[in-house]
Amino acid sequence: MSLFDWFANRQKPAQNSQQRPEREIADGLWLKCEACGALTYTKDLQANQMVCLECGHHIRVSSEERIQQLIDSNTWMPINEQVRGTDPLKFRDRKPYSDRLQEYQRKTGLLDAVQTGIGNIEAEPVALGVMDFRFMGGSMGSVVGEKLTRLIEKATQESLPVVIICASGGARMQEGMLSLMQMAKISGALEQHREAKLLYIPVLTHPTTGGVTASFAMLGDIIIAEPKATIGFAGRRVIEQTVREKLPENFQTSEYLLEHGFVDAIVPRTQLKKTLVQLICLHKPHSVTLSSVESLEAGPYCHLPFPAEQHHLSTTDNKIQPTPQN
Repeated sequence: MSLFDWFANRQKPAQNSQQRPEREIADGLWLKCEACGALTYTKDLQANQMVCLECGHHIRVSSEERIQQLIDSNTWMPINEQVRGTDPLKFRDRKPYSDRLQEYQRKTGLLDAVQTGIGNIEAEPVALGVMDFRFMGGSMGSVVGEKLTRLIEKATQESLPVVIICASGGARMQEGMLSLMQMAKISGALEQHREAKLLYIPVLTHPTTGGVTASFAMLGDIIIAEPKATIGFAGRRVIEQTVREKLPENFQTSEYLLEHGFVDAIVPRTQLKKTLVQLICLHKPHSVTLSSVESLEAGPYCHLPFPAEQHHLSTTDNKIQPTPQN
């Protein structure tokens, strides 16, 4: 065999392999984790509430997915869903603000950066607000402030607990002072809700920053955060330049805030629904008068700090008081 024939035979398999069509993979069938790079079947991720099966990274989800994860099927009743924003300042940067609103409305199918409504979590009614980071970074403008305020006021009227899933870059600069006024408006509605002795739980997800952190995100009776979420007011670089000190590596993470007392608990997304329903049941007002040790022990959240067989209970002014037996 000549040298020319030998090279020709070597090139034939390469030509056949180039002609063979590449196998196509359907879009959205697999998803790569941002943290560890693991490639996971999308349906497996959805079954695990979009939490990476390899490293536990919480992948950002839309407001629709949040509602499906938390609310019992066929119980979600949206309220004020037709409220939409305007352009009161005629603001323009690279494009008019009105055009930017329409662009994000087309992309997300939402009118603004929050969805609000009433639904059941494990048969417990709750007023739920879910911010959506896809819509202009979840920024808080007049519509977000108005919808959350109306939600809280409705919850106060109907004696419902409020849960707000926070995900935001802060106040919306295109609305100027009008966006900053929403901080006070929502906080005022929450104060009325608190005076009615009703429960409010904010859930801080990645990221929760700016005016949202400075207002309703930190006004909860119990503040919950997702693991490794970024939570803060100003940016890291701004703070370092202001205080002229190097900040810790984990600064403004949910773990750092838990250690320093700014949040009460870090709850993985897969445990969030169970945790919320337990807290709602625990803080639900009851008018039951307990007259025996047995009735107290029957409650799912009651734990006696003393041996039950050595005490009996007496009630005075609706307070349970242990009285030693003779």
